[in-house]
Amino acid sequence: MASRSWNRVELIGNLTRDPELRFTPNGAAVCTFGLATNRTYVSEGERKEEVDFHRLVAWNKLAELCNQLLKKGIKVFISGRLQTRSWEGQDGIQRQTTEIVVEDMIVLTPKAASEAVAAEELKETEPAAKKKEPAPKQDSPPQEEIKEDEDLPF
Repeated sequence: MASRSWNRVELIGNLTRDPELRFTPNGAAVCTFGLATNRTYVSEGERKEEVDFHRLVAWNKLAELCNQLLKKGIKVFISGRLQTRSWEGQDGIQRQTTEIVVEDMIVLTPKAASEAVAAEELKETEPAAKKKEPAPKQDSPPQEEIKEDEDLPF
């Protein structure tokens, strides 16, 4: 093998916060969100759990999809690559971060469960006075009975 290298990350975890969608000055969509992964292991006969937190960024159409489909707590599969960036902060200090650039995303939480998560969050943030009552049931217009023996006009 010549000078081949490989930069691939695949994760399954839960979102730690709702995605945040922004746009670059050129109009490209950028969506950032956090993902938590956990693992269990046994150390000295005791079962332990360890959690890792990951920063993720998606671009363009995938960024818009992530913003639409993902909510805090939803389980997803992420495939992408590691990227390290550095910049100078407003205080003049050089900063650096490593994040996962998302190239593929699959929502693993069933739709009904993810809607329940969203509804629960909405219920917690919605004041009691603003809760809407269900709309009154509308009667459907009377339907004409058609007998099988009758000829239809078409």
